[in-house]
Amino acid sequence: MDSVMVKFPMTIKAKLTEKLRASMLEDFRNRITQAQLEIQQLNIQENRALSEVGEDNQEEIAMINQHFGIERQKREDFVAQTEAQIADTEKLALGAEIIQGTTERFVELKKGDNVRDQFNVEVVVEDDVIIAIRS
Repeated sequence: MDSVMVKFPMTIKAKLTEKLRASMLEDFRNRITQAQLEIQQLNIQENRALSEVGEDNQEEIAMINQHFGIERQKREDFVAQTEAQIADTEKLALGAEIIQGTTERFVELKKGDNVRDQFNVEVVVEDDVIIAIRS
């Protein structure tokens, strides 16, 4: 066998532009709105569940309150984290490189290749156009 196909990770980075910043901020705000709607829905469901339980069944009332409290707290924590991401994004300088994610790529390795050259490959994009490929 003279060569083999191997899968390697690849990082995708985006150069921050006004267009990207606006898109990110809009996405964050949409996520916050969705989480707030989920909190409202949880409140409605909790009230409905409590109305179906007798007032003398304190154990079940406590379980309902605990369940919905935990779910509500998850969404409130998410909103707080997303608000922090908004603040961080607003502070970033234009041109900063932001990691958008990772993907995988296939590379043909041959005898004599330096395998270290295949690690830590990055693709940098600016407004969805590839501007650099680094290794």
